[in-house]
Amino acid sequence: MSGTKDVGRKVLIAFTSVLMMGGAASGVAQTPAASGANGPNDAQIQAEVTKALDNKRFKDVKSSVQNGVVTLSGTVDLYSAKVDADDRTHHRKNVKGVENLIEVAGPTVDDTTLRDKLAEKLAYDRVGYGTTAFNAFTIGVENGVVTLGGTAYGPTDKDSAISLVENYVGVKDVIDNIEVAPASPMDDRIRLAEARAIYGAIQLNKYAIDPAKPIRITVVNGNVTLSGVVDSQADKDVTNIRANTVSGVFKVINNLEVAGGSPDKSDK
Repeated sequence: MSGTKDVGRKVLIAFTSVLMMGGAASGVAQTPAASGANGPNDAQIQAEVTKALDNKRFKDVKSSVQNGVVTLSGTVDLYSAKVDADDRTHHRKNVKGVENLIEVAGPTVDDTTLRDKLAEKLAYDRVGYGTTAFNAFTIGVENGVVTLGGTAYGPTDKDSAISLVENYVGVKDVIDNIEVAPASPMDDRIRLAEARAIYGAIQLNKYAIDPAKPIRITVVNGNVTLSGVVDSQADKDVTNIRANTVSGVFKVINNLEVAGGSPDKSDK
């Protein structure tokens, strides 16, 4: 009888083990482990985002989380703060996406005034770094939304221009259409040669006096584009002639405008 009981006990133990293994395989009684397998929940992400936005610039910003997607709402004073809040949130662990509904609630500036102010600021941006004459930016403003275009000498010049605009009061949004000229030793040689040829002319020396108002020289793959404002048609013509004397240039596009006159674009 004792042997029979032992056999029965072993069968019962084995059967119980099978039930436990089956339960584990099917998820029965494993809720805590299964929950942990999905990573931090929305509440944990919310806590991380709240911590990331613990700054006075985001005092009026609110956040909510659903299935790992963070929605940002509220207001900020500058567009740069909206961008920064988005960036900080994206870098939180386990965030799957960000819906940025933040509004820029700073003072409203009429489009013409805003454009003129930004143009002046950009004209003097990075003066002293030796690349000012090689940047040619365009600015469009509509309902506080600023569209930047043109060509930057390098990534640093582009980033500086965008940062300046993002931090300016009245800017509600920024559309970046700026292209960066490709790095090229040949183009660098042409830029310097063009600057010497143009500013070396006695008639054109005056455009080098104010570093923010030069004749701008954009070079991309050997193609030169001249832009800016000159005092007379004669100055525009002389600039064009001098630009075409530089060796290695494939084409010169003269987009210089004459002060007080309408733009006269010519390809020569």
